Amino acid sequence: MTLTDVRSGFATTVSSVAPARRRAAGARGARGLRPQDSNLDRKAPKACVLPLHQGGPAAQSASPARHNGRVADPKRTPRSRMTGTQRRAQLLDVSRTLFAEKGFDNTSVEEIAARADVSKPVVYEHFGGKEGVYAVVVDREIQALTGALTGALEGGGHPKALVERTALALLSYIETSEAGFRILVRDSPVAQATGTFSSLIGDVATQVEHLLADQFTKQGLDRRTAPIYAQMLVGMVALTGQWWLDARRPQKAEVAAHLVNLAWNGLSGLERRPQLTKGTEKVTEPARAAARP
Repeated sequence: MTLTDVRSGFATTVSSVAPARRRAAGARGARGLRPQDSNLDRKAPKACVLPLHQGGPAAQSASPARHNGRVADPKRTPRSRMTGTQRRAQLLDVSRTLFAEKGFDNTSVEEIAARADVSKPVVYEHFGGKEGVYAVVVDREIQALTGALTGALEGGGHPKALVERTALALLSYIETSEAGFRILVRDSPVAQATGTFSSLIGDVATQVEHLLADQFTKQGLDRRTAPIYAQMLVGMVALTGQWWLDARRPQKAEVAAHLVNLAWNGLSGLERRPQLTKGTEKVTEPARAAARP
């Protein structure tokens, strides 16, 4: 074999292999393989996992930073800030209701603060404690009732009309200020500037005493007995008012008529169906308005 024959055979071999390689490369390209991926049995390399401090998967799935603040309730309407006067009035109203429901001894500063939706120091800031707020509540009620009864007595007129107006004034106060009257009829645990209910009734009896004394003089009776009758008359009205506070029957006009029936006619001269003097109820309307705190 000559050199020429060897060269010719080698060229033929190369020329036949090249197209085969090109066809294989085309097939790999059709399957989306790179030249270095010709070994299909080789496993794919593992994904690179970053360390935790560089933001790895564990760090990415960690819970967000904790929020220490209070979460606002979207359904809750924000409260407007009260002035000092408004807050004081609110505390008095709340305390008045609690004292009427539970009495002084069974009411605590904690309950007052809780119902007013404030802290205990707010109550102490305005009133100095439970005794302070109680004193203010009682003083307000005493002034309201005193104004109503005094207005009824200052109207003048016939003694029978005075008794009628006084009885109606007390019953009207009970009707419009039930909580206040419940507080007044309890024994006061602290000294009050204007006194308790019993001392108030004593003050009213003193005014009635002067009115009765004048009438006794006109009728030839001993005016020195006027204080006794004044205490009996006012005490009868006051105790009847305490009874009517819970009974509420019959109507106040009928209760007042029966009071006057006993006070004016006495047991020996009681009327079968007593009625108030015509126009008496209209006169007591201003007194009813004065009784509202």
